[in-house]
Amino acid sequence: MIALSERLHAHPELGWQEHQAAEWTADILAAHGFEVTRNYLGFPTAIRAVVGTGRHRIGLMAEYDALPGLGHACGHNIITATSVGAAIALAEVAAERDLTIEVYGTPAEEGGGGKIELLKKGAFAGLDLAMMAHPSPVDSAEARPYAVAHSHVSYHGKSAHAAAYPHRGVNANDAFVIAQVSIGLLRQQLPAGTRVHGLQTRGGEAPNAIPETTEGRWYVRAETLDELQDLQERVERCFEAGALATGAELNISPESEPYSEFRTDERALELYVKHARALGRTFDAPPEQATMNRASTDMGNVSQVVPAIHPYIGLGCFPASNHQPEFAAHCVGAAANRAITDGATALALTAIDYIAESGRS
Repeated sequence: MIALSERLHAHPELGWQEHQAAEWTADILAAHGFEVTRNYLGFPTAIRAVVGTGRHRIGLMAEYDALPGLGHACGHNIITATSVGAAIALAEVAAERDLTIEVYGTPAEEGGGGKIELLKKGAFAGLDLAMMAHPSPVDSAEARPYAVAHSHVSYHGKSAHAAAYPHRGVNANDAFVIAQVSIGLLRQQLPAGTRVHGLQTRGGEAPNAIPETTEGRWYVRAETLDELQDLQERVERCFEAGALATGAELNISPESEPYSEFRTDERALELYVKHARALGRTFDAPPEQATMNRASTDMGNVSQVVPAIHPYIGLGCFPASNHQPEFAAHCVGAAANRAITDGATALALTAIDYIAESGRS
């Protein structure tokens, strides 16, 4: 599993492009007796691997997409290795425990909503428990992610010579400036527990030409999907203000369906914490170090359909934190290897105890 993690880390691939990662993960599972479906449900970088024929179905999520320019700065290489390790361990007791073990390679968690697309085609239905463990600077048990909407924003104006004929142009970059100022002013009126952030990815082509086309990517987060809808509408009005003021044409399109808040199976999480503590894990980090559990995830949508947990396993590297180059460096090495071993062990034992409890057998 460590070799898989290191290989993924050395060859990062972006969402929907994880062709090597999907193949390497599928190959290892096939070598351990899993029946592997590649190109799962028509998604080229999704896989499903199954072993056992028991009544009780355990699903383990493998995320393997990386971040643009940052590689595996969120540690998805560790997630994949941990889930595969737990699945291989559980396969050894599948027959005696009446289990079916299922590993899902889920593309494009970083904004593409791969699990949501899989859900729409019937994946994960009927699982008794869905699990994964996500790396973080410190151990944190319960996932409390924001619901989030991912949007692509563009303005289209009219180019013109910026010195000779500026009055003949429609400045699409000015539209973006107005929108961002509006969003900045809106923040004073936003409720606690919300986030609005993004970046402009295209600002124009030349300093002596009125920018005709500008683009950006924007995220809006709230505590629940219901709260998110209202907030998203308010943010979109800020972008409409840019279009109204400049005369540029606005287009806002979703990059994925919204990610949901998380519904934790409390008993499964209690079991995970018990086993993680027995392995030497602690859950007493200061709150300001444990905020990775607020990060949005499409696993939240899975948790609305089947029982699920999404604990965070620490690398002991604070203040280095997710989505930083420093964190990517910590996603290989001794601490990362221990996280894989501890995470796989704790998830496997959690599954066994969860199914063995009264009323589940």
